Amino acid sequence: MTTVNLVERADDAAIAAFLERLINAHPREDGRPVAICLPGGSTPFPILRLLAQTLTDWSGIEVWPGDDRIVPEDHAASNTGKLRALLEPLGARVVALEEGAKPPHFALVWLGMGADGHIASLFPNTDPQVDDAVPVRRLTPDPLPPEAPFDRLTLTIPALLDTDELMFVIRGDDKRAVFDAAQAAEHDLPVARLLGAASQTVTCFA
Repeated sequence: MTTVNLVERADDAAIAAFLERLINAHPREDGRPVAICLPGGSTPFPILRLLAQTLTDWSGIEVWPGDDRIVPEDHAASNTGKLRALLEPLGARVVALEEGAKPPHFALVWLGMGADGHIASLFPNTDPQVDDAVPVRRLTPDPLPPEAPFDRLTLTIPALLDTDELMFVIRGDDKRAVFDAAQAAEHDLPVARLLGAASQTVTCFA
C-alpha cells in the first residue's frame, strides 16, 4: 500500500498554490512539454481558475483530462471543452481523449473520487484492472449518474499511475470514509485498486 500524505482543511487557494509549485518545479524544454492530467466535475474548476490567476503562462504544458463524457466539446458536460476554454488562452495544449491514444508520462495526475469509490470514469461496474493493457477505454457507468448520463472515455489505472506525482482532492465525510477505507485496503473499489498499485507517495487534500 502506498504512503498517503493527508492535508486536511486545505482551501482552494492552498491547493492552487501547491499545484503552481509542483508545475513550476518541472522545467519546460523545447519539444518536451510538461504533461499533466486533470479531473472534471465541480470541484476542480474553481481551483483551476485560481491557479490561472497566478500561473499565467501555460506554454509548454500539455493537459489531458483523466476522463470525459462522450459529448461535443461545446456541451456543458464536456471536461475537455471547459479545460480548453480556461487554459488554452494561457498557452496550454489540451488533448482530447480518444480510443487508441497513447498518453505520455505525466508530471502530475490529479484525481477526484466519487462516493462509490470511482476514479476518473472507472466506476465499480467497469471492473478496472491494475494491469490493463489499454491506456484509454470507452465505458458505460452503471448506474448512469443522473447529472451526466453519458458514455465515457477514461484513462485506465496503468495510465493514471504513469506519473511522478499523484494527488486527490476529497470533499465530504462520505467520500473521506471511502478513501480512508481504500487506503486501509478494507474494500476493492476502483480507488482502492489504484492506491494498492501505486508506488508514489499520494497527496490527498481532504
